[in-house]
Amino acid sequence: MMVELGHFALVLALMVAVVQASVPLFGTRRGEAGWVAVAGPAAVVQFLLIACAFGALMHAYIVSDFSVYNVAAHSHTAKPLLYKIAGVWGNHEGSLVLWVLILSMFGMALALAGRTLPPVLQARTLSVQAMVGAGFLLFILFTSNPFQRLDPPAAEGQGLNPLLQDPGLAFHPPLLYLGYVGFSMAFSFAIAALMEGRVDPAWARWVRPWTLAAWVFLTLGTILGSWWAYYELGWGGWWYWDPVENAAFIPWLAGTALLHAAVVVERRDGLKKWTILLAIITFALSLLGTFLVRSGILTSVHAFAADPARGVFVLVLLAVTVGGSLSLFAVRAPALQGGGLFAVVSREGGLLFSSVLLAVAAATVLLGTLYPLLAEALGFGKLSVGAPFFNRTFVPLMIPLLLVMAIGPLLAWKRGEGKTMARRLWPAVLAAGVAGGVVLAWGGSHELAAAGGMGVAAWLGAATLAEWARRVFQNSLSDSWRRAVSLPRAAYGMTLAHGGLAVLVAGVVGATAWEAEKVARLHTGESLELAGYTFILTGLETVAGPNYQAERGTVVVRRNEAVVTTLYPEQRRYTHPPQPTTEAAIHSTGFIDLYVAMGETDESGGVTVRLYSKPFVPWLWYGAGLMALGGIVSLSDRRHRVAPPRGV
Repeated sequence: MMVELGHFALVLALMVAVVQASVPLFGTRRGEAGWVAVAGPAAVVQFLLIACAFGALMHAYIVSDFSVYNVAAHSHTAKPLLYKIAGVWGNHEGSLVLWVLILSMFGMALALAGRTLPPVLQARTLSVQAMVGAGFLLFILFTSNPFQRLDPPAAEGQGLNPLLQDPGLAFHPPLLYLGYVGFSMAFSFAIAALMEGRVDPAWARWVRPWTLAAWVFLTLGTILGSWWAYYELGWGGWWYWDPVENAAFIPWLAGTALLHAAVVVERRDGLKKWTILLAIITFALSLLGTFLVRSGILTSVHAFAADPARGVFVLVLLAVTVGGSLSLFAVRAPALQGGGLFAVVSREGGLLFSSVLLAVAAATVLLGTLYPLLAEALGFGKLSVGAPFFNRTFVPLMIPLLLVMAIGPLLAWKRGEGKTMARRLWPAVLAAGVAGGVVLAWGGSHELAAAGGMGVAAWLGAATLAEWARRVFQNSLSDSWRRAVSLPRAAYGMTLAHGGLAVLVAGVVGATAWEAEKVARLHTGESLELAGYTFILTGLETVAGPNYQAERGTVVVRRNEAVVTTLYPEQRRYTHPPQPTTEAAIHSTGFIDLYVAMGETDESGGVTVRLYSKPFVPWLWYGAGLMALGGIVSLSDRRHRVAPPRGV
């Protein structure tokens, strides 16, 4: 009964979405206030209906209702409860229900929290949001029904992909969806503004919190996926430039560009067309990622579907959404009046340069991701675009971006002065020189690239701190304290985000330059030396998990005869479905990771062991966490909770 109720709730949600997409929109054109007012209640009802459907599907997973095909194909009675719940979105159909649930949740949030918006703008935004939701509800009901019955019911389920049976992957998809589905709000606001023919600082003030929230979620989701790949897959890497990884990273780059451009609209009433275009492109890239994952044209642990019909449906939805929005932009954008002029050397100039570089970086990663697919479709054969391409094209774009990120906040609005900027930059120049010099003194001239990378990270970090100090420390200690307390939270958020990026860059440089690796076959009692540490395999044992058997090794790590830690890597073999996985064991000092992954045991009792010494890898997670924290602190700024003056 619960299953049928869930299915019926999705059908009703589609009907409500159609009403929400049409009635308020017609109401804004005809001046019917009653029709306009339909948007808010419809958004709330649509969310409640989809939440009911999602709850019904989750209930089927929790109670192992194998009369539902989706549950039988992706769950098993032996799975722990957490992975039964995670199984709801660990498949194509369930993940789409999660998609529309989050989409409708953002719509409901706008209906409840957006009462300070002009009613017409709110109604148009909610109508656009409902159009996207209606498209995905049609997709679910006609090609991806999660409530399809199985007759007769299966005696047991097939289980969830073991690689997805991990806490990191249980929370990674919801965070990721909150991110790139969240960018639908910026898209809806942009289309509503084009319909109205008006983009002003008030519009930017309304749209920035939604964009910033999506950016925070996407940051957390992306880094959580990277962390999962690092410790779960056993290959020791934290980023592979996998096409589906790129599908989340590309909207993140575009969304970051959008955030920077929107600041200029809010503060200087400029870059209106560029900001609107970025809002459209960012969500379009999110939809493109959905197409890549669900079309079957990619092979990845992240890819859900292999049904071409589904891929065609998403492609049509993508074409209609992007084509229609860009057509509207082409018609309405020329009428948008630009704001005040500004010099190249100014805060506006720095923000524009940063947003353009981020957009170019997103286009570069997009090209590398799609080119093999296009080449194969055109009959040029199968091509592979891997890490060398991305490293040689993406990294050179990031260097000038990092340099400008340090300079931009130190510049004045409208026109900056070179002498003033140079005087404020001396701490950054000093820090970059010291960092690069230390690396060269320690490693010699062959560490030139690492010295440059650490210098750039130090440059950004020191300039970020210098910009904060310039705002706070000016007169007496009491005055400095008063300034520190009264400084807007958005300023602290920017400091944390830029500082976090500096830490992340240092982590990337250090992890790339100084990683050490050894692979060997060991028997119990044998040892290996790596980076000044001695790794001793002291034992092997078989252990039983809730739905797997594991061969667990015991590895004692010593340094200068003292025991540093004991690690327990595992090689697991799941029963439903039958598949092996590697569970790496990691000891982190906060500066360096000691990493052990174990392979299969042979007949002689030997086991292949892969050892890594990974300096600076923990800084990747610290840096990304600081960036996300910066976004959260910025969101708490009072200016994001207070309505801007009407007509500003």
